[in-house]
Amino acid sequence: MKTQTIYRTLPALKTRHILLILAILVGALADAFGQVPEDSDLYRTILDLDQAYFTAYNECDMATQEKLLSDSLEFYHDQGGLSTSKSGILESIEDNICGQVSRSLVPGSVEVHEIKGFGAVEIGLHKFYNNREPNAISKPSRFVTVWKQENDGWKMHRIISLH
Repeated sequence: MKTQTIYRTLPALKTRHILLILAILVGALADAFGQVPEDSDLYRTILDLDQAYFTAYNECDMATQEKLLSDSLEFYHDQGGLSTSKSGILESIEDNICGQVSRSLVPGSVEVHEIKGFGAVEIGLHKFYNNREPNAISKPSRFVTVWKQENDGWKMHRIISLH
């Protein structure tokens, strides 16, 4: 009797395992192929926006930064927590970043995923340099930016910065 129960549950377990493995493979394939091609208009647009924002960041161009940040911005920082005040974020950048810190994108690290009817997600690696410690080694850290296409252009809507 126990032997029959084992044989009856064994196919069910195998089926569940096979479905789990298939789900993992489908997810991995969707992730691998879900990116827009690097030669697409969307990919180039997002990289151009990234460059525009961080050139302004590195040069303390607060007007350009303000223009590219959404009014409903949410900035998640693994060390600093959640910030939801656009003006507070800009003030913090002006007080603590300008002339002191610069950012560079790690070449070849960026993925762009389209969000139909909304915008795009940019995922990549970047490095920050403390200008007061020019010999310090900067390690790449991951970032995620949700770009929203609004009536007046693309805006950084959600930002996650992990160090």
